[in-house]
This record gives sequence, C-alpha cells and structure tokens, in this order.
Amino acid sequence: MLTFTEENYLKAIYKCEAAHTIATTNQLAELLNTTAASITDMLKKLGEKNLVLYTKYQGASLSEEGRKIALQIIRKHRLWEVFLVEKLGYTWDTVHPIAEQLEHIQSDDLVDKLDKFLNYPQFDPHGDPIPNAQGQIDMHPQKPLSQLKLQEKGTFTGVANHSPEFLRYLDKICLKLGDVCIIQEINEFDKSVLIKTDKVEVLITELTAKNILVTVC
Repeated sequence: MLTFTEENYLKAIYKCEAAHTIATTNQLAELLNTTAASITDMLKKLGEKNLVLYTKYQGASLSEEGRKIALQIIRKHRLWEVFLVEKLGYTWDTVHPIAEQLEHIQSDDLVDKLDKFLNYPQFDPHGDPIPNAQGQIDMHPQKPLSQLKLQEKGTFTGVANHSPEFLRYLDKICLKLGDVCIIQEINEFDKSVLIKTDKVEVLITELTAKNILVTVC
C-alpha cells in the first residue's frame, strides 16, 4: 500500500505528462510545494517500487503500473467531486481540497459503488474526464476559447485554470459548463473577446478566454 505522499507524487507526474511537459525535479517541487532534495529522494523510492522511471537531471515518467495507479487516484478524486456537487450541494470552487482527502480511500468496492450511484458520470464538475474502472479515459476535443474566430461557436466544456478565484469569477459573469459561446467581437488592441450565450453577453479578457476550454460546435 502506498502512502498519501507517494500517491500525490504519482498524480503530479501524471499531470505533467498529460500537459506534455517533462516532470522535472523543479516542476514537481513547484506542484507539490516541497524541496528539490525531497523530490529526488521520493523519485528514487518510487523507482525502486517500479512505479516511476527516473533519470537524474532528465526528469521522471510513470511506469505502466505507476500510470495505472495515478489514473485510479484521479478517478476517485473526480468521482468525489461529482458527489460533493450533485448530492451535497457544494459549489465547483470548493470541492477540490475535500476531494484531495477523499481520493486516498483504498476501497475499490466503495469507489465502484460510488460510480454506479452517480450513474457512471463521464466528466467532473470542471469538465475533466473521469477514468473508468479499467483506467481508460476519454478526452474532450477541446481548444481555448481564445482560438475561436469571429462568429465561431464553441460549447464551454472545461477550464484550464482550476483555481477557486477563477471559478468564482466565471460564476460572477454567469458562464457555466454547457453554455454555447458565440464570438461576437475580438478587440485588436488587447485581444479581449465579446461573447454571447443564451443567457448573457459579456466582454472577457484574453487571459480569461485562454482558460475557458470549448468544443467547437
């Protein structure tokens, strides 16, 4: 059985790989808020357990077994987020730290029953895909809203920035997952974008547009 810390390392390496970046010591130290020396020690330990492939000065990658475990941790985290939002009334900006604790529950039977209870959701409250029990994961064909052209439509299906501040900002301007966004105007000066949904018409900054992920209609 792995410790919570070991599981967090596997998840962090997976996050780097999913973003197509190398899981370097410095990158992991930033993600996990710890020192480079601690990262190196843990990567060696995980390497001895055949969960991580680590080369000094080159970074780390997950072994097949390490990737399998990381996906199951992510599955638990995202299922718990769905449960917290849909069944307990939490908002999408508050569930992450709670799910961080619940993701370390070891009972596979409990997680399978949770999945069934929630009717096998495919995506969490932030639009991130939920791996199934076999570790298979289906990705949205997404792109940042900032890449859409004038009058192009995209369905809001996810966020690149998961911070509570950003999620609360989206609530404030009444943008929700599932909204169809139409590009009404792109300002040449600062690349701000005027978008329209069936509920609102709102001007957003280029940074906001880069962090809203859409599936082109």
